[in-house]
Amino acid sequence: MSARLLEIVEALPLRADSRVLEIGCGPGVAARMVAARLATGHIVAIDRSAAAVAQALAGSAAQIEAGRMSVRQCAAEDLEPLAGEEPFDLVFAVRVGALDGRHPVAGRAAMRRLALVTTAGARLFIDGGDPLRELVIPRPE
Repeated sequence: MSARLLEIVEALPLRADSRVLEIGCGPGVAARMVAARLATGHIVAIDRSAAAVAQALAGSAAQIEAGRMSVRQCAAEDLEPLAGEEPFDLVFAVRVGALDGRHPVAGRAAMRRLALVTTAGARLFIDGGDPLRELVIPRPE
């Protein structure tokens, strides 16, 4: 784990019961760090890459077995809630072009999806601040 990634995870306003979504989880390092801080909460880690998801699954067996973490292959702009899945109250992403401005069309689609899978008061954080920057999830009117 890098010092930068640790700093990002430590800056997240996690509670023991948080429902967390990580977008662009890569090999799952940050998601595992978040899962270690959850008692009754849960983190869902998503990535568009099948290779990244395979790495995250392989490295996260203990967290998945403990019920604190799930991993699935999905792009943020295609995210849909699974049947019976509770909404997320915290979302974060590190180096995700759809959310950091590099891919604005995908970003608008991702924000629409996030509005569907999060609570009304959910918070969204991306890297690029000190160490995080908070974005507002737009709600449909």
